[in-house]
Amino acid sequence: MRSIWRTLDRALARDIGLVCLADCLVGVSYGAIAVGSGFPIWAPMLMSLLVFAGASQFMFIGIVASGGNPFAAVLAGLLVNARHLPFGFALGDVLGRRWGARLAGSHLMIDESVAFALAQEETQRRRAAYWACGIGLFACWNTGVVIGAFAGTAISDTGAFGLDAAFPAVLLALVLPSLRDRAARLPVLLGVVVALATVPFLPAGLPVLLALVGVLAGVAAREPEKQEVG
Repeated sequence: MRSIWRTLDRALARDIGLVCLADCLVGVSYGAIAVGSGFPIWAPMLMSLLVFAGASQFMFIGIVASGGNPFAAVLAGLLVNARHLPFGFALGDVLGRRWGARLAGSHLMIDESVAFALAQEETQRRRAAYWACGIGLFACWNTGVVIGAFAGTAISDTGAFGLDAAFPAVLLALVLPSLRDRAARLPVLLGVVVALATVPFLPAGLPVLLALVGVLAGVAAREPEKQEVG
């Protein structure tokens, strides 16, 4: 574990720290929304420890709080998390071969930890980025949820505090520098267009899944370049 922290450079550690801070704020929002919607104070805490998937947790709370069937809420959460299947194939070298490490690493497999890992070229840096981000986010998210759950009655209107906007704002700040690369602009812009076009018509979470078509377009665009180089 000590080698993980030694592998991180200052810039990478700063970026991970910013995401963890934003995640903590969103965790406060989630805890407050859950308790303000009538859930017992232990429910968002337990869900955050066992599920640890912000989008699915928000979706479950929203569906049940609006009178929806809990089983439908669970199925919706599983559908949103379907993207974790290709994530697992992409991160085989990061999780290692031991079953304990694979189980723990799978629990920490969220969009942010995967994104930081895949952005690194060397295996050691990929592993360090994944575990540092995953552990940091798990600690910060659950801390935020506890704070929000206890303060749920006081800040039930989280929109007034702008907590929901903190996390997307930080992610946008991290993505913007990569748009200088022309090859990265096509998948990003296509994904944005698809997500914005489908948000008014589809349940929460599905537009994000459909936006992955941008990744496929990026891969297809790079294939001719590889053939020319070869």
